[in-house]
Amino acid sequence: MRFPEVVAFTAAVMALGALSIDIMLPALGAIGTDLATRRANDVQLVVYAFTIGYGVAQLFFGPLSDRFGRRAVLLGAIAGYILAAALSIFSSSFALLLAARALQGVCTAAARVAIMASVRDRFSGTRMAEVASAATTIFMAAPILAPAIGQAILLAAEWRMIFTFLFIYGIALGGWAYLRMDETLQRADRRGLGLGPVFAAFGAFAANRLSLGYTLITMVLWGAFFTYLGTAQQVYDGAFGLGALFPLAFAAGAVPYGVAALTNALVVRRFGLRRILHAGIAAIVAVNAVHLAAVFVLGESLPAFILSLCGTLLALGFVGPNATALAMEPMGKIAGAAASANGFASTTGAALIGAFIGSRFNGSASLVSEGFLVMGAIAFAIAFWTERGKLFRHVPDSIEDMP
Repeated sequence: MRFPEVVAFTAAVMALGALSIDIMLPALGAIGTDLATRRANDVQLVVYAFTIGYGVAQLFFGPLSDRFGRRAVLLGAIAGYILAAALSIFSSSFALLLAARALQGVCTAAARVAIMASVRDRFSGTRMAEVASAATTIFMAAPILAPAIGQAILLAAEWRMIFTFLFIYGIALGGWAYLRMDETLQRADRRGLGLGPVFAAFGAFAANRLSLGYTLITMVLWGAFFTYLGTAQQVYDGAFGLGALFPLAFAAGAVPYGVAALTNALVVRRFGLRRILHAGIAAIVAVNAVHLAAVFVLGESLPAFILSLCGTLLALGFVGPNATALAMEPMGKIAGAAASANGFASTTGAALIGAFIGSRFNGSASLVSEGFLVMGAIAFAIAFWTERGKLFRHVPDSIEDMP
């Protein structure tokens, strides 16, 4: 693949996660009614079952991709994703649907690990951040369009047809991978599957201050974001009464993230990963502090909520790609295991944080801003520890500055 196709293919694989979550959001109420959930907040588990499976599985597929190569793992993952989508179509109970969603998350995790390790095989430093940002910009079409696609399907058919759409997407992606993806891991660099090398690789990742710190930053901030994902349907439909207009409000929040990711790819060389990332965290804290103060004085309103959310996701778009690039940068030939550790900690931890905060939803949209404020403050403290108090700096003569 040439560079543009690498970016497009990476985006298509990365979109599996966003598409699998966001297309379901308009259908959560219908799923809860059809499968008779006991509590209103239980429908959030359709999101969190996927994300927990997605996070836990990444521990296993990194070593597998380091042993068998990126292509084999990716093809197997897509095949499993197609099977999980089929199981979801025919789920007869809420428990069975959650199990199918967890399996879908596992397979999406394998695909994510394989594609991120493949990107790391090809690129490093700022160049890797550019690929991640460009791919993020393209796959942002998923959260922008997915809820509208889900809503359109619901207007014509029942919620099970949404999984039929995912089934077809998986088949198309699998065909692309089979025909066009080459292997990026050289045989000489392949590692064994013994527990010793695997734990050594995980230990090296955890012992690296840069990798650990920026992984934890990703975890807490995505924890707040998952709170928003899990409660979005309840917030927009319940708290603000948008009904079928929910996809439009959700898309309004997705656009700023894509804009930030594209802008990041253009300016990261000039300002450096750290300066942009630290400023993004500070902006998340500031935006949500101002919004909560406004809610305290004036009360909740849909325009204020969307404005605050757009500002938050704009800032988050400058954090995500750079945090991943900094966490992966020192890992070199153990990129597969490093991608697993990074994905496990950031995604599983984020899903648990999101589920914990989301379970406390009581009809107030302020819960989302409270989550971003608290998690943003924690992320800033972690950044302070990671950089030993030296924030907003552009590290000279580092690999991030190399062409």
